[in-house]
Amino acid sequence: MALAALALPVAAGLCYLWLAGAPPSYLAVNGGALVLATLWIAVAPVPTTIRLRRTLIALILGLLFLPILTGPDVNGVTRWLPLGPFQLHAGMVVVPLLAVLLGEERELAPGLLSIALLAALLQPDMATGAALMLAAVGLYDATKDWRFGLFAVVAFTVSLVAAMHGELPAQPFVERVIATLARSEPVGALALLAGLLASFYLVIAALPGPIASRKALAGCLFGFVFAGTVSNYPSPLIGYGAAPILGFGLALGVLAAMRAPQLR
Repeated sequence: MALAALALPVAAGLCYLWLAGAPPSYLAVNGGALVLATLWIAVAPVPTTIRLRRTLIALILGLLFLPILTGPDVNGVTRWLPLGPFQLHAGMVVVPLLAVLLGEERELAPGLLSIALLAALLQPDMATGAALMLAAVGLYDATKDWRFGLFAVVAFTVSLVAAMHGELPAQPFVERVIATLARSEPVGALALLAGLLASFYLVIAALPGPIASRKALAGCLFGFVFAGTVSNYPSPLIGYGAAPILGFGLALGVLAAMRAPQLR
């Protein structure tokens, strides 16, 4: 089911890229990322100790802040991890896994989310802010902890600020995929949306793992999709870009391995 949750929207996106005449390299990058993510899902281990889980969280938070220090800088925006010839959207690589891990960190999660939100504000990156906001909504729905509701309100405000200061020109086949396609091929846009909705449903209802982690990951996906629909941010899984495929692959692999309700 974890593989289906990733492969359905990515396969729909590959069909879109092919039919829309995207450069062959775009299909190769997305297809290669799907292969790597599939291999990870097949062998992903579960973080077996609290210390390991928290070490991973600390590494994720460090990677979120890294682009601010290293660049690249595009008109004051720094939200990409430079990896050789590739520049990966930092939030889309690491925030899905952060959402899954924070599902097992009820006491610390609001503070850790706030640290991640600070990175989104400094970059600035509305998409990551929206993903963190809706991951918190998922955690609130699972736990009924009022702190997640308060964080979601703060994250909504931060996302609006980031949207006003961090928008870049839309890139073909990358940003606003559904909104752009809907003008000329509404059936195709609905097919892409159906792939994303199927992924959302599988994460919520069909995957193993703790319910808080599943709802947080589903909220994270919804946040990135929302940002890519209403503003010039990457359309996750369906548009060109390896970062969301790798990021959600990492998260889905760990989530599928988390059979027990709580790590000890």
